[in-house]
Amino acid sequence: MTGTVAAIGAGLAVVGAGIGIGLTGGRAMDAIARQPEAIGDIRANMILMAALVEGAALIAIILSFYG
Repeated sequence: MTGTVAAIGAGLAVVGAGIGIGLTGGRAMDAIARQPEAIGDIRANMILMAALVEGAALIAIILSFYG
């Protein structure tokens, strides 16, 4: 039973990370379309946020197996 719960937790973490990164990328594209001169700042912030979302998902996956 523990393995099933861990698999569900890991799956939810991956789905959540995918949604979060997708929303971040989509909003960044909207911002770039509105303000093309700020592409460097927007891209840097987008990459930072994607890394933070991915890090949170990785921690959730690890905790689902050891929790």
